[in-house]
Amino acid sequence: MLTKKAVTAVDLPVPGRLRMVGARKFYGRAGDRIAALDGVSLEFLPGTFTAIMGPSGSGKSTLLQCAAGLDRLDEGSVLLAGVDPARASETALARLRRDQVGFIFQSFNLLPSLTARQNVELPLRLAGRRPDPRSVAAVLADLGLSDRAGHLPSELSGGQQQRVAIARALITRPSVVFADEPTGALDTKTSREVLALLRRMVTDHGLTVCMVTHDPVAAGYADRVVFLSDGRIVDQLDRPDAPGIAARMAGLEPDEAPSC
Repeated sequence: MLTKKAVTAVDLPVPGRLRMVGARKFYGRAGDRIAALDGVSLEFLPGTFTAIMGPSGSGKSTLLQCAAGLDRLDEGSVLLAGVDPARASETALARLRRDQVGFIFQSFNLLPSLTARQNVELPLRLAGRRPDPRSVAAVLADLGLSDRAGHLPSELSGGQQQRVAIARALITRPSVVFADEPTGALDTKTSREVLALLRRMVTDHGLTVCMVTHDPVAAGYADRVVFLSDGRIVDQLDRPDAPGIAARMAGLEPDEAPSC
């Protein structure tokens, strides 16, 4: 007699919930492998902002890429809104990224020949969906870009270009946004404006944000900071502030830091 596997609450497809269990990712050949992730288990709840920090080479970007389904784990599992990217078909994985995930990077990756509005509309058009002019106008207005909608990227400041990139990430109404050093190319004032926007998206719209950063001030906008070293979680801080984050980063002993 066949029995159905019990479904637990953590397995249910809740938008914005992200779980990593025993995540391992290796690079290099057998016998000379380096563990970029070494048994990482984390949960990101809907409507929370998590910053990932650690020394160079600690596994921050690998964690983000595997969590977002851009790269596959060698061991362990990821559940994004109840879906394991490693077990999803390419079609299902593309749909998951399109409908549930937004990406923001240090490089804005805007198409130079398209206006701000057209860059924001692009993910919808690539998915075969006709952009709703009202929705596009609303997200541009929410990010203070209404008067820049018809401008090309070359006619925008760095901060304005990053806000266009954020608008592009939000236009599909994702439940999770992954941000890899989103303020790395911005000046201090503009960085704070962009981080305040991300914070507002979490607080007002219930987004789940996972951000990789090296900046303690940027991480201070998060609800939680997770510290990685040698692909392992070495500490976490809840309700962090910049001085506490900087002190923890400075307190990572040399033998905790990666050798490369």
